[in-house]
Amino acid sequence: MANKNSIRAEMKQTLTKLSKPMYEDYSYKIACRLFQEQIWKEAQVIGITISKPPEVDTFQIIRKAWELGKQVAVPKCHPKTKQLIFRNLTAFSQLESVFFELLEPIEAITKEVPANRMDLVLVPGLAYSIDGYRIGFGGGYYDRFLSSYSGCTVSLAFTEQIMAAIPTEEHDIPVERIITPEKVLKVR
Repeated sequence: MANKNSIRAEMKQTLTKLSKPMYEDYSYKIACRLFQEQIWKEAQVIGITISKPPEVDTFQIIRKAWELGKQVAVPKCHPKTKQLIFRNLTAFSQLESVFFELLEPIEAITKEVPANRMDLVLVPGLAYSIDGYRIGFGGGYYDRFLSSYSGCTVSLAFTEQIMAAIPTEEHDIPVERIITPEKVLKVR
């Protein structure tokens, strides 16, 4: 089995081949499937990253959450401790560009949202196995976060990101479901 770094590199390569029209189409279909899920309908507080291509677009999901009166919490990375702290986001203007062109909440104008207040967290990644394990971007932030989070977890993925199996380690925690343009994989 290939190692995590080679899978990361391969997947980044695969995703760059997605044309803008396909990227938009797949992202839209994934969002529509998410909106049909009971866990989405029931969730009042949603943890979600601010996507950057080639990740599934989350801007439309955040807008929809606001329209429905849901609270949106986006992560702020703390590199020294490798921790994610989620913060309440009520407008895209509350974001700033940090390292690697990631958009994160501006701490001075956003409030922290404790993990136990979030009903649903959308967990990002580069590659996923059909049993819910994921390979992230290599920082380990979400592995640390998920080890103490007990709410619902969902990942959004293009079909190209789903693999039969990926290498896992003891600390890896699978997500409960993966939503692709074609289907919802219910893992747990």
